Amino acid sequence: MPEQLDRRSSSIEDYVRVIYGLAERGEEVTNTSLAARLSVSPSSASGMVTKLSQQGLVAHVPYRGIGLTAEGYALARSVLRRHRLIESFLVSELGYTWDEVHTEADALEHAVSDRLVDRIAAKLGNPQRDPHGDPIPAQDGSVEELDTRQLDNLEPGAVGEIVRVWDTDPELLRFLADRQIGLGARVEVIERQPFGGPLVVKVGTPPHDATHALGSEAAQALSVAVL
Repeated sequence: MPEQLDRRSSSIEDYVRVIYGLAERGEEVTNTSLAARLSVSPSSASGMVTKLSQQGLVAHVPYRGIGLTAEGYALARSVLRRHRLIESFLVSELGYTWDEVHTEADALEHAVSDRLVDRIAAKLGNPQRDPHGDPIPAQDGSVEELDTRQLDNLEPGAVGEIVRVWDTDPELLRFLADRQIGLGARVEVIERQPFGGPLVVKVGTPPHDATHALGSEAAQALSVAVL
């Protein structure tokens, strides 16, 4: 397959990836939320959204803000495939930890060829999930979705397996790793402390489980497959 020659600019790719990610998490996509995620001014975000609309990549969705068109979704998944495979390669083959890979992948995703990405996928055995549990789009753009719940939304007594970490903040990822809270871990919700207090959970398999009190930021970053 010949190398794609009409790849979009890195800024356009960044925007469609962030729009996809916000929508994937169920958050409203606005100029303000885009500006916050991309560390730009709201006016800059507004200008880029206008450009994306002119190129047929986004459209306004009533009551939901900015949404990707079919072409926008295809582009976003292409970028995510590159990003998440690069993260997987850095962890699997180069010894990076999960808190180190996001920034590297942000830079490399715009530079690698589609051929190299496909070679990386083949080398890794065509993984379906990256080191954070994010689904890796297949070559045809399809994505395997899991039925998950956000840990912060579970009630006391719920038991599940951690299958995804949404946040890319290195400090939060190190916080979780230091407490052995990671993908594949069993988690049980013990109690939700009152007045906005933390969520108390047990992580691990008895008798080797450990009790943790997680604030909302950490609890909202974890997705669980309920058992």
